[in-house]
Amino acid sequence: MSATPTAPTCAVTVAATELDFSCRQESALPIEQIPAAMAAGRFVWIDLDVQDGPACRRILAELALVGEDVVDLALADEPSTQYGRHDGYLHLVVSGYGERGEGFELERVSVTFGERFLLTIHRGPVHFLDGVRRDYRSDFVRFASTPSFLLFELWDHLITNYLEVQKVMGERVERLQEELHGDDVDDGVFARVSRLGTDLLHFRKILLPTRTTLADLSTRRSLLLSETTQRFLGNMVGSVDHLLQDMLVDRDILSESLDLHMSLVGHRTNQVMKKLTAVSVVFLPLTFLVGVYGMNFELLPELKWRFGYLYFWLVVVGAVALLLYLLRRSRLL
Repeated sequence: MSATPTAPTCAVTVAATELDFSCRQESALPIEQIPAAMAAGRFVWIDLDVQDGPACRRILAELALVGEDVVDLALADEPSTQYGRHDGYLHLVVSGYGERGEGFELERVSVTFGERFLLTIHRGPVHFLDGVRRDYRSDFVRFASTPSFLLFELWDHLITNYLEVQKVMGERVERLQEELHGDDVDDGVFARVSRLGTDLLHFRKILLPTRTTLADLSTRRSLLLSETTQRFLGNMVGSVDHLLQDMLVDRDILSESLDLHMSLVGHRTNQVMKKLTAVSVVFLPLTFLVGVYGMNFELLPELKWRFGYLYFWLVVVGAVALLLYLLRRSRLL
């Protein structure tokens, strides 16, 4: 079984594979032989890695496989999942996730599926698409009977990609939860919580139209999709539902952990304020006494008392002792 070579055309890398479902064989196909192979009734997977939009438009115009509106959608930058039925083919826009440092980056792929061709268009490497190229051959040799199995392979690897992303995000939620419940929490944790909350919300925006698209593909009759493929796609709807539920649970856990942390901070602040209030109550009468005997009147009888200084300290100590007793009895200390 030969590997599929890639042919650079200007700023577009083209990889074409011819699939023969009668004898379960595949072969590399030069780009100039694609129309002849399709005219002969053979199925061709055409993959375009696009770096330059005008060059890609020229190639697609020469192949004449899809309409101009589909080309515009394929080369757009909108990452949301899209789905459309056209005369002779189905067009999908799906987005997977690729690891970039400590986070993820969306990887957008335009997928057009016709009776004799599968056309995938993307910019740069795509994690889940690489998985399809790596793994589809074994299923092709053992099970495939119609070209629609390739559409199943694409969705299967895309859902697997989403499961991996969900697992990583769940681990991020657990780490932040443990950090928020700790005693030493720095201010940077709030920025990390905000970023993770944004990632979860964006993930939800990807999953919702994905579920709708899968449900339509699995229920609406189509000459391009076999009933077997539709059943498998229907099973994937449940997987997306579980992903949505898990994502909502992660958001709730993250929100509840942040609320609990803020409640603990508020409780600790209240405890400190109680102690500061108690100290203020203790020193308030002492401040009053100092203020009285610090006045600049010529006649202060206590100044002439023999034990006036001692009496002052007895009053101070007695007032402090009484206040401490009352505060402790009221459980303010």
